[in-house]
Amino acid sequence: MKQKLKLTSFTAAALFGVMVLTNVQAANEKMPEPNKVESISASSEVTAKVKAIDYKTRKVTLETPDGESFNIVAGDEVTNFNQMKKGDNVTAKYKEAIVYHINKGGKASPPVTTETAWRARPGSRPEGGVAKEVTVSVVVSAIDRKTPSVTFKGASGEEETFKVKYPEKLNGVNVGDQVDITYSEALAMKVEKASTKK
Repeated sequence: MKQKLKLTSFTAAALFGVMVLTNVQAANEKMPEPNKVESISASSEVTAKVKAIDYKTRKVTLETPDGESFNIVAGDEVTNFNQMKKGDNVTAKYKEAIVYHINKGGKASPPVTTETAWRARPGSRPEGGVAKEVTVSVVVSAIDRKTPSVTFKGASGEEETFKVKYPEKLNGVNVGDQVDITYSEALAMKVEKASTKK
């Protein structure tokens, strides 16, 4: 199961910043030029069958094709819940992306969060999704090229230092540079009737 990070706004921003500075090499074979926008994205999809359902508590037991079972509780945002039946197939798609850009000079700014949700129309099969995007700017307050490590400062003045896995990522990065980071994630679920084919 995918684990979500629960972090303060600055810690998340700093971590995302160091993540892209250190690990983007794994996603991009070519080393990018300084000050270019970079992004890392990942997506996954899982299909499971409804093994059991409790309409009162809204608890659903799902079983994956490899026989693994797990429980979820459908929130109020899941409309048309009562249409879900044992044997139905549930498809869930999860996407996340981190985009960052290094600016020469600038200042840190508080995070801006945008959330959206969509749900099924009345009478249709249960489906829906949620999406969240967080945009924040931090400033590079220190660089230790021997360790190597980089320190980010948030809008409140709080600082955090992280080691850099790939020293090459610090080429062209200097103290005072602003790192603009946007993190987004989306989860969509759809319920389809069980196949009647034998």
